[in-house]
Amino acid sequence: QVQLVESGGGLVQAGDSLRLSCTASGLIFTSYVMGWFRQAPGWFRQAPGKEREFVAAIGGSGSYTDYADSVKGRFTISRDNAKNTVYLQMSSLKPEDTAVYYCAAQFGRASTSRYNYNYWGQGTQVTVSS
Repeated sequence: QVQLVESGGGLVQAGDSLRLSCTASGLIFTSYVMGWFRQAPGWFRQAPGKEREFVAAIGGSGSYTDYADSVKGRFTISRDNAKNTVYLQMSSLKPEDTAVYYCAAQFGRASTSRYNYNYWGQGTQVTVSS
């Protein structure tokens, strides 16, 4: 079966950097767009759209990337197809980046909508203190 396993989360201070990893198994990795989403604490008290929001996506070959406006210039998504792994390099972290970060895989065209992703990891917590 398909498994996505995230790692690399933790507690950091504002301005620090962190790299998340997600290793996939049970699928033809290069056939899938890989995405990162995040779910902030207390999302259900916030405006619609805050639940599991899109962060970044990368195409199968790695040539296509897309980012949420809130992370452009600070986060970089990349993939190593030889290792079936996708990364999210996060720099200049802010307290508002605090969330559970989820890795996801989508077969087909890249999308920013969580509804189009077929498989999900369990998530890894990132906490940024001020």
